[in-house]
Amino acid sequence: MICKDMLVLELASVLAGPSVGQFFAELGARVIKIENAATNGDVTRRWKLKSEPANTDTPAYFCAANWGKESLPLNLSQNSDLEQLYSLVKQADMVIASYKPGDAEKLQVDYKTLQTINPTLIYGHLTGYGPEDERAGYDAVIQAETGFMYLNGESGGEPTKMPVALMDLLAAHQLKEGLLVALVQRERTGQGQYVQVSLVQAAVSALANQATNWLVAGQNPQRIGSEHPSIVPYGTVYNTRDNKQLVLAIGDDRQFERLSKALGTPEIAQDAKFKTNYSRVQHRQELNELLRQLIKNMDQDQLLQTLHKLHVPAGAVNSVADVFELPQARQMLLKHADTKPGVRQVAFRVGDEDPVQLTPPPAYKA
Repeated sequence: MICKDMLVLELASVLAGPSVGQFFAELGARVIKIENAATNGDVTRRWKLKSEPANTDTPAYFCAANWGKESLPLNLSQNSDLEQLYSLVKQADMVIASYKPGDAEKLQVDYKTLQTINPTLIYGHLTGYGPEDERAGYDAVIQAETGFMYLNGESGGEPTKMPVALMDLLAAHQLKEGLLVALVQRERTGQGQYVQVSLVQAAVSALANQATNWLVAGQNPQRIGSEHPSIVPYGTVYNTRDNKQLVLAIGDDRQFERLSKALGTPEIAQDAKFKTNYSRVQHRQELNELLRQLIKNMDQDQLLQTLHKLHVPAGAVNSVADVFELPQARQMLLKHADTKPGVRQVAFRVGDEDPVQLTPPPAYKA
């Protein structure tokens, strides 16, 4: 276990911070989730689907990021509870916090305070907008403010929120990276570290090529559905004869030649309008219409098998239920005899170590 004997204190709620806590639990750390006793714990204990029972305190949303943890309800405005936390800080390797700026200081659980108790402590702090902006960060708002909603959706349609809290997840990944760097630094220097990540900066960093489409090429990206602004065909959804759907991800001209052969029309790869990616981008609509006509006369499974044999990037459009029929997805399941499955945060393997067996998300015990 990579993080065996580590103690992580999670002073965070919802998704970003807790997913980082589960990440370290999966690596073998002991993770204690400090829940706010004044508000009956993590708010996601009350985020329930219509189909879930009213009396559950471990609904599906909470189970997305809280495997392998112990729950400790504390009211940090009370001295006795604060002292209980401080006693844990003395033993801890890491704190994960998600307070908006100023709140940690009011509660006396900020990095400067806790560092005086434990100088080797690594403190990861998630905020919405950074240390100078007191606004709380909510994923849907961050998606709107950082261009993701504007870019997501069909051309001519309304801006559309991503179906997962993607900004939370991006920030969580940034914090994991920062905390791992801080652990390496502590091994070298013996000193603790403060790692600060904001949702808005994590989102901006993830704009990637869409950012440079504006910064470098001077083109302000617009909504184009699932298509790609500079590669064709890439991401477009095509319907097959058996009422299923697939997408293509043709990254170079050789792949397009093989696609053309698989569709029984090798000549289109020699057409000057489609021969190169640049020309395909110029004639996007004409090519997409041609591909739609060809693909709608073929069955999904048969076509995908042919494309895969020819090393043409293509895949079925799966529902979430379909996803967990994939062998790779089934390897990501967290299982325990007493509860329904969850999903791992750790998606890598180091050496031949078997994944840590985690306990289910903890119930809330006031």
